[in-house]
Amino acid sequence: MKMKKWKLAVVLLGCIFVLAGCSGQGSVPGEDPDAASVEDPDAYPDPNVSANGVEESGLIAANGHTSSYGMPRERKDGKVRSYLTGKWVDESIGDRRPVAVMLNNIEEAQPMSGVSAADIIYECVVERSITRLMGIFEDYDKQDKIGSVRSCRNYFVYYALELDAIYAHYGQSAYAVSLLEQDFVDNLSGLAGVGGIVYYRTSDRVAPHNAYASGKGINEGIRRMKYRTEYRNDYKGKFTFADDNETIVPNVDAFDAKVIKPGYFINEPWFEYKEEDGKYYRYQYGEPQIDDVNDEQLAVDNLILQYSSWEEVDDKGYLGFDCHAGGDMIYITKGKAEKGYWIRYDGDQGSVRYYDTEGHEIVVNQGKTWICIIQDTYGDKVEIS
Repeated sequence: MKMKKWKLAVVLLGCIFVLAGCSGQGSVPGEDPDAASVEDPDAYPDPNVSANGVEESGLIAANGHTSSYGMPRERKDGKVRSYLTGKWVDESIGDRRPVAVMLNNIEEAQPMSGVSAADIIYECVVERSITRLMGIFEDYDKQDKIGSVRSCRNYFVYYALELDAIYAHYGQSAYAVSLLEQDFVDNLSGLAGVGGIVYYRTSDRVAPHNAYASGKGINEGIRRMKYRTEYRNDYKGKFTFADDNETIVPNVDAFDAKVIKPGYFINEPWFEYKEEDGKYYRYQYGEPQIDDVNDEQLAVDNLILQYSSWEEVDDKGYLGFDCHAGGDMIYITKGKAEKGYWIRYDGDQGSVRYYDTEGHEIVVNQGKTWICIIQDTYGDKVEIS
């Protein structure tokens, strides 16, 4: 029987969004657009505050959980809960800041290298409708080849800041420069003096598709730049994870989600759910997306479709995305999906958090997560079946 396809009808925010620092521009000289912010403060209510306006001491999460946001992390026997996966990892890894690496996703750059080691992957459109990936790596020391590495766009920096990550990129748009120069952004640029230490080029592909990072180079670059290596004392994390031996299945107006098509035009990616291991396997350009380091197909435990207001910021086709104000989202795991919304608190260094339609923080399954940033006006291109 033919599966019925569900297409999302996105509710537009209906107001202009924060673009200050979120507009990604191209390699043309100029200043950041001086965009203003006018956002409805009641559009997405603050879950920290009860209906009578009293600030709550603990957040409420779905599935009977108390939100872990802002709470001390669990520790035992030299291990700590990972901020990225919710799994137990050595404290030497779990207390260390992750690295966010910009990854080349055009067809000429396939297959990619080392991306299967990422704990979180962001995917978002850049100019000419191609998508770029950003991998968030927690345990990267033994990685010899990550990439190929490409250039920065402003909005990816804001996604990296959600994880208190050190941001690795090879080049940047002119409109990203002022953001990269901020004191709260620690970056490893391939065009800076440290670039020759962090990155190297291979001879099997032509530039710019042949620049790669290594774990050894990243660590040496961080050392030379004298960047902070541990999470900020006030870092609160991004997700509330399921407990050990617990499996979360969406249950608030949930619907089937076995095949997911985010609707990106060029690479036409999709994810297929496998009951055998409960993971979503990634395809693009008509075939499985493979990591050539281990010949494994990319697979994750959680998918998040995060709908964002956006605009084309100049005649070169460069884009800007709302990274703060909030919008619709869909959480997908274990063959099911549920709608909700996202919003970012605590400014540029705060994390986006996700809530179901009843206002409870969404609890995500332990494991890897893929976050697709969806242009809200193209929501009808998304297919979930």
